[in-house]
Amino acid sequence: VRHPQPGSEKQDPFIAFHLDKALVRKYMSPLLIGELAPDQPIFEPSKNKRLVEDFRELRATVEKMGLLNPNHTFFILHLCHILLLDVAAWLTIWYFGSSIVPFLFSAVLLGTVQTQAGWLQHDFGHLSVFSTSKWNHWVHKFVIGHLKGAPASWWNHLHFQHHAKPNCFRKDPDINMHPLLFALGKILSVELGVKKKKFMPYNHQHKYFFIIGPPALLPLYFQWYIFYFVVQRKQWVDLAWMLTFYVRFFLTYLPLLEMKGILGLFLLVRFIESNWFVWVTQMNHIPMHIDYDKNVDWFSTQLQATCNVHHSLFNDWFSGHLNFQIEHHLFPTMPRHNYWKVAPLVKSLCAKHGIEYQCKPLLTAFADIVHSLKDSGELWLDAYLHK
Repeated sequence: VRHPQPGSEKQDPFIAFHLDKALVRKYMSPLLIGELAPDQPIFEPSKNKRLVEDFRELRATVEKMGLLNPNHTFFILHLCHILLLDVAAWLTIWYFGSSIVPFLFSAVLLGTVQTQAGWLQHDFGHLSVFSTSKWNHWVHKFVIGHLKGAPASWWNHLHFQHHAKPNCFRKDPDINMHPLLFALGKILSVELGVKKKKFMPYNHQHKYFFIIGPPALLPLYFQWYIFYFVVQRKQWVDLAWMLTFYVRFFLTYLPLLEMKGILGLFLLVRFIESNWFVWVTQMNHIPMHIDYDKNVDWFSTQLQATCNVHHSLFNDWFSGHLNFQIEHHLFPTMPRHNYWKVAPLVKSLCAKHGIEYQCKPLLTAFADIVHSLKDSGELWLDAYLHK
């Protein structure tokens, strides 16, 4: 393993993911087995050297502008609005009773709490709130563990693989549903068809997506898998944080609902959160280029796998600022309230190098998920029948 050196393309992801570079280099030292021979090129000829240099200039500009510095008030207010909605959900049933209307209204409030807490834990997980990794990690455990009932280690294990190689098959765990459930991307779909592989009726995947996609991911998979994950890996601290969420949830609603009602409320909340989470997280990636890793530069890797959704107060809140997915992937430690400031600079760099910068309306982004699945399914069927 080679340390990232100045001028090396590997420096870009290294810088993007870490706050304290010196500390990380210290822990990497035992892994160092040698440097490149003097006659070996430090820059791979397959990469666009000018683009890499321009992106590094952009990174330096971003740092000088202070766009990597968080506004703590923003995150405090975001946490407060989550806690207020959580209390409002309980007060709704306490005051109005457990009839169908207050029950459903409370479920919507709690679904909002869970989703917004999900966006907030994402901030801490990416080290974008505090100046030290230690404080980000500690608060991350509280938000994802106590407010959501999920393990921080599980999120870190999967999410940083996604960021390192987005939409790269067998390297990005977020597209592991290919090929068992869905045929994703034009290239991979045709490959499946040519090989005569049919795990599912992919030509109908744009229809069954509405059944096994948004409604089912959290309640039927993540909800149970996270416990398997922490026990298998012996992440006992994460398990303890998770249990505080479930104890709090059941104890607070036990005086108001019977056990059957509590379980029903919990599953309904997970159902609401799952739909919200899947549509938002997939609108930026599924319609984009999906393929095996081609070892292109950092900037190109992120731009071909991500797209944006229009900036507005509602879109920013609804998506946790993941409507700025391009900027988030290029600068994963940047506080999300600064994405809109760096977006024009990223657009300029894309225009200079002839790289498409996709930005679309929210509903169009949702529709593009279905359209891309339909197109991929049709490509698979054509290759399956004729090649």
